Amino acid sequence: MISIIPPQSTGEWLAWASAIVTLIFGLLCLLTPRLSLRMLRLRTAEGVPQAVSESRATMAGFYLGVSLVAIAFNQPFIWMALGAGWAFTALGRLVSMVFDRGFTAFNAVSIVIEAALAAAPLLFAFGIIR
Repeated sequence: MISIIPPQSTGEWLAWASAIVTLIFGLLCLLTPRLSLRMLRLRTAEGVPQAVSESRATMAGFYLGVSLVAIAFNQPFIWMALGAGWAFTALGRLVSMVFDRGFTAFNAVSIVIEAALAAAPLLFAFGIIR
């Protein structure tokens, strides 16, 4: 049986905070896909229900899967996977800002949040913050 042990150190709290935020994003995408798409400034085409399923499946699936496994197992490689996922999300946003001329306030705030969500589990996994 898996027993979830609450965080014991600052590094664990940071990693858990990233996982909890990711879990909340996942629940938001799963339970309120249209709201989550609006928050991300995305629109679905009329008569294309599979567009909404992308929020429930692709986005919620990754967010929920990685965050729940990270919390349940509390292992360095899983924290690295969570951090790497957010790091590449931030990298993708940065590439878009440069090549797609996407320098907007929304993207600036988003990249800061994504970088923080990446840094927290990575700093813990690599033992930089214990």
